[in-house]
Amino acid sequence: EVQLVESGGSSVQAGGSLRLSCVASGGIHSSTCMAWFRQAPGKQREGVGAIDKDGTTMYPDSVKGRFAISRDNAEDTLYLQMNSLKPEDTAMYYCAVVGIRNCVLDTVIASNPAAYNIWGQGTQVTVSS
Repeated sequence: EVQLVESGGSSVQAGGSLRLSCVASGGIHSSTCMAWFRQAPGKQREGVGAIDKDGTTMYPDSVKGRFAISRDNAEDTLYLQMNSLKPEDTAMYYCAVVGIRNCVLDTVIASNPAAYNIWGQGTQVTVSS
């Protein structure tokens, strides 16, 4: 059984940076798609970065140019580098995996939580002004 464990969340000042990590135990196939989502209280879960086996990445406009997703298949680890953080980035951040092989990233997979069937427990990011 695959389990995902996120880390790296913290409280930072606006303009600061954080790097989130997500380690997969149980083995993640290198051809699957992986993503980071976030959810603030009272809001829907939204994608903030997704990556497929070829390294293709997608981001919503709200984080484009500030966030960067990457993966280390040898270490079964997913990363999210977050720069120029804003108070509106405050949320619980989750990593997620599409449980199929040979996943090709598109806008639907990048943004739809329903496309992902393996989730971590989340790590809290709080950005103060």
